Order: sequence, then structure tokens, then C-alpha cells
Amino acid sequence: MPLQLYDKEKILDACFDVFARYGYVNTSTTMLAEAAGISKALIFHHFKSKKELYLSVLDRCIEKGKIEMGFDTLLENQDFFKTKEKFSIIKFHYYKKNPDLMRMMREAFYATPEELKMEIQDKYGMLLAYNEKEWRSLFEKVSLRAGVDREQAFRLVMLTLDYFDNKYLLELENNDDLGETYLRDFLKERSNFLSMIRYGIEK
Repeated sequence: MPLQLYDKEKILDACFDVFARYGYVNTSTTMLAEAAGISKALIFHHFKSKKELYLSVLDRCIEKGKIEMGFDTLLENQDFFKTKEKFSIIKFHYYKKNPDLMRMMREAFYATPEELKMEIQDKYGMLLAYNEKEWRSLFEKVSLRAGVDREQAFRLVMLTLDYFDNKYLLELENNDDLGETYLRDFLKERSNFLSMIRYGIEK
């Protein structure tokens, strides 16, 4: 008998807690079944495999984050750098408030388990490409000096922002009590790096 929607959501919630705490590789099917309070046969009657279950949990994390952080609404702004800063503040506060979800997202997209790399790319490649397209469209409004390659400039900015995103997530994972002072100093450091890119470093 197929699982009811309510049962499915309960299973996903229980398995999310396990994946977030132990990571994909260190989570066993026995741990997932015990957390969900059902047999392994029943849990995999619907999800087929641990991999499919992990991806279903990840789907919920992404949808929840997209709605609660208001990504689409933010992109209605006109200034690329101000929008990026605003989104970072929202995202950093959101992950601080939801550390388990943060750990899940960090593993999936910053430290992807080898077994999941192909599936993550196939399943979320289009979503990531769409998000980048939206940021690229906003970056088109940035006025650049003559001779500066826009694509290279965009990639440099995004690499810098990815570095700081990963740094923040790693530090938050190791210390979930980061305060507002830390966040303010962190954003100031990130802003300094972006200023060097925007305005140059050579006298």
C-alpha cells in the first residue's frame, strides 16, 4: 500500500535529522528506519534507496530555503553588489537559525559525497544555472572600466563570494554560537575584498 503524504513527510523530517547530523556517508539505512519508526522494507518501498531518500530530503531543504529567504523577490533590485550583500545577510541569519539545514546544504553543494556528485549535478544543475543566470543578468547593470572583460569580472566576483559563503558555513558549523559582532566583522572583511575587486589594488 503506497505511503500517505502525511507519512511521507514524517519520514522525510526524521531522515533529515539523521542526514544533517551524521552526513550521507555515515548514515546507514538502519539509522534512517529507526529514526522514522518504521521498517527498512517500508521506508524503501517508497524511496527505493538511501540516495533517492537523501535527494528527496534535499529537495525539501531547497524549497523551504528559497521561500523563506525570498530569493526571487530580492532579484527585483537593481544594484548587484547591494543585492548580494542583502542576500548574504538574510542567508547567514537563516542558516544560523537553521543549523541542521545549513549542514545539509553545505554537504550537498560544497562537500558533495562522491557517490552523489553525478545525481546532484543532474538534478540541481539547471537550478544552479538559473540562479547564476539571474545574478549574471543583474551584473550586466554594473558599469565596468574600458577593457575589462565582463565575464571574467563576473567570475572573479562570484569566486570571491563563494569563498566567503563557504568560510561562513564552515565556521558556523564548528561554532553555532556566532554572534552579531562576528557577522558584522565577517561582512566587513567580505566587503573589503569586493572593494579591492571593484576599485583595484595598485596605486
